[in-house]
Amino acid sequence: MRARFALPAVAAVAALLLTGCVDNTVPVPGADATAPAKTVTEDAAASALLPEKVRASDTLVIGTSPNYSPNEFKDDSGNPIGWGVELGAAVAAKLGLTADYKVANFDTIIPSIIGGEMDLGNSSFTVNLKRQEQVDFVNYYTAGIQWASATGTTVDPDDACGLKIAVQSTTYEDTDEIPAKSAACVAAGKPPIDKLKFDTQDLATNATVLGQADAFSADSPVTLYAIQQTAGKLQKAGTSFDESPYGMAVAKNSGMAAAVQAALQSMVDDGSYGEILKTWGVTDGGLSTITING
Repeated sequence: MRARFALPAVAAVAALLLTGCVDNTVPVPGADATAPAKTVTEDAAASALLPEKVRASDTLVIGTSPNYSPNEFKDDSGNPIGWGVELGAAVAAKLGLTADYKVANFDTIIPSIIGGEMDLGNSSFTVNLKRQEQVDFVNYYTAGIQWASATGTTVDPDDACGLKIAVQSTTYEDTDEIPAKSAACVAAGKPPIDKLKFDTQDLATNATVLGQADAFSADSPVTLYAIQQTAGKLQKAGTSFDESPYGMAVAKNSGMAAAVQAALQSMVDDGSYGEILKTWGVTDGGLSTITING
């Protein structure tokens, strides 16, 4: 999913993350423009868990497919940005390394990890058993489906028969969720859902803001970000459902999973993890305990 804007402060920080810092520290933006920034510094206990080859390289090679805002997408210069990108760069800093992001097609990231070309895959991977057969996952977020409607309106995702619901074309919401809900409406003798398809998520969001659609459906971090960016024009419709964990992928049984888990848990404990999620408006899926292959 794509967006055409990013918080200026966040974009600036993301650019810094991608260039790396000599002292392996990364500033994390505060909750607003006036809040002091936290700094992510190396956690010696976490970095000690790294495989020697990765530690000696001083670099964490991270694969991402930046087409899924606000998690991972591109700024105007084509650089990866987003809260997922910031988390990955901060993990590198916790491990005493510099993040080296490699843009790749989504379906090539796991093979590149298996082949040793990348140390970590950070691209909103939904953790499932099939993928866990190939790589280990460090779970860092819980995402579901979240609807949004215009502020002041009431829309129930479980009873949207006859309503106009906007979706981005080819997403799960377009191909599976809304068709199933609409078929259930018809089976119950109610009018079907009028699905409005848009090429990009920002168009689906805008249709809801303008009243062309009663609501839109998208992955929870995408919806939460849209609510934040539209300055009070949108609200959550119902609660998140069909939730699954996002995981950072690493080579199986390589020792990387324990190191990344320790780095992320250190960020949870010192508050830097929460600051990144809060800045991007996606705190609802945050975790207090980081797990492996959960």
